[in-house]
Amino acid sequence: MPTPDEVTLADVRAARARIAGLAVRTPLVRLELPDAAGDIYLKLENLQPIGSFKLRGAANAMLLAGPERLAGGVYTASAGNMAQGVAWSARRFGVPCRVVVPDHAPRTKLAAIERLGGEVVKVPFDRWWQTIVEHAYPGIDGLFVHPVSDPAVIAGNGTIGLEILEDLPDVDAVLVPYGGGGLSCGIATALRALRPSARVFACEVATAAPFSASLAAGEPRRIDYTPSFVDGIGGKSVLAEMWPLASHVLDGALVASVAEIAAAVRLLVERARIVAEGAGAAALAAALRHRVGGKVVCVVSGGNIDTATLGGILDGTIPG
Repeated sequence: MPTPDEVTLADVRAARARIAGLAVRTPLVRLELPDAAGDIYLKLENLQPIGSFKLRGAANAMLLAGPERLAGGVYTASAGNMAQGVAWSARRFGVPCRVVVPDHAPRTKLAAIERLGGEVVKVPFDRWWQTIVEHAYPGIDGLFVHPVSDPAVIAGNGTIGLEILEDLPDVDAVLVPYGGGGLSCGIATALRALRPSARVFACEVATAAPFSASLAAGEPRRIDYTPSFVDGIGGKSVLAEMWPLASHVLDGALVASVAEIAAAVRLLVERARIVAEGAGAAALAAALRHRVGGKVVCVVSGGNIDTATLGGILDGTIPG
């Protein structure tokens, strides 16, 4: 496979054929919001078997690796959703799985990892982030599936872009939650090849928006990171290996506050009966705050939210 900035439309199409029967072809549905600036559509990746898009990239990477490289087991570093994607695929392929998780990972996601047969290795946030930067964790053997910059993961994520274009060929903008850039860059790779007029925006939470800061500076920057219930996106910096690709294929960054994302979670439940986690509602929050016009697709990247957190949001509180 190529490096992150060399993933092509052909790689995305090959990934789609490879993961057929594993990942669900999720629906694109219209969200009726009369006061919105544009026509908003939701790409419901929360309906994947693991509740998030991560299954696409994880399955593609492991299928490309082949039985010999999988024989020693697999591991990843994840706050929860990539962990579930790797654990689900590992169980399907009959190999062991371990997951390095940050100490603030929500219990709902940790329970799901264990339910799928994954072994959880909990570490402080800084050590977890170091694992992502270094692509390895001392003492754990097996194939490391990087949650962001593995080209096979990016190509698998890009299959979402193919589906969006099939269902809405005249899409004007696609808003994508930005954690490390693997999802947004994968989708942008497909759209730039097939509908270059469509804009793809990274969506971040204000408490952890390194891509926005890096775009403003013209180079990767570190930021002050504040944990929140929006745990599936955000970090202390933009990954160096992702910067050339992300700064080239993405049309900008849209930032929403924690309160605005909580409001979007509540809106999705009340108006559309859709459960989204914080990261999964970030694109809708950004679309509403920045009043993005035209035909706008908001990627609901996942729905793995703690029930207590969701209950509090529905009662009108903002999780601390």
